[in-house]
Amino acid sequence: MTDTRSNGRSGPIAAPGAGRHLLVVDDDDRIRELIKEFLTREGYRVTGAAHAGAARRLVELIEFDLIVLDVMMPGESGFDLTSWIRSQASLSKTPVLLLTAKGDPNDRIEGLSRGADDYMSKPFDPRELALRVEAILRRTGGKPMTPREIRMGPAVFDMERLELTRDGELQRLTEAEAQLLKTLAIHAHSPVERMNLSPDTADITGRAVDVQVTRLRRKLEADPKNPRYLQTVRGVGYMLAPD
Repeated sequence: MTDTRSNGRSGPIAAPGAGRHLLVVDDDDRIRELIKEFLTREGYRVTGAAHAGAARRLVELIEFDLIVLDVMMPGESGFDLTSWIRSQASLSKTPVLLLTAKGDPNDRIEGLSRGADDYMSKPFDPRELALRVEAILRRTGGKPMTPREIRMGPAVFDMERLELTRDGELQRLTEAEAQLLKTLAIHAHSPVERMNLSPDTADITGRAVDVQVTRLRRKLEADPKNPRYLQTVRGVGYMLAPD
């Protein structure tokens, strides 16, 4: 995280994934969800697709900042989808990172010749994936800035220190609460899916996060039962609506 403050004053900081929307396309449900979860924790907004057809429909409706694309998929391959992406005027500059179980150098050359920006072989370390995604975004358009402090009435959340104060008094946050609030703050004014907020990957319902939200509302809201800032988005998850 880069701190661009000067003279000790609060200023904008760059969170690795702040404001960036990624599309992950992989026919393996387990791998797709693991990638989504990890990149979400890195601050990205992540949407998944199980095959090329679904990906085509999504990119026609939503503007993505980068596409993470598996090569070996039934039907249309990642190579072919990359070629199609590059043929579309509206998508021609959208970065593509290819993933494949193949380690053959010829596959790498094939992917790059189709217009991919980078190429990773499976299995891979998700930390390396995150670094490569960040590097691609930095090369292709820089990183957006997100405020260091998020204000919600009398409450202020410090994105760097992960500290919440209300009326000037420090509010105790658990690590899970702090990370949840940070993720919501990065995606301020946009709904975040419950599963992408859940700190417990074993909770397949994603409901574990509800407990954290209830506790956070007690520390944020004047009326926790009628929240102004930490809002429920029915059928999706939660959204932070700071001042």
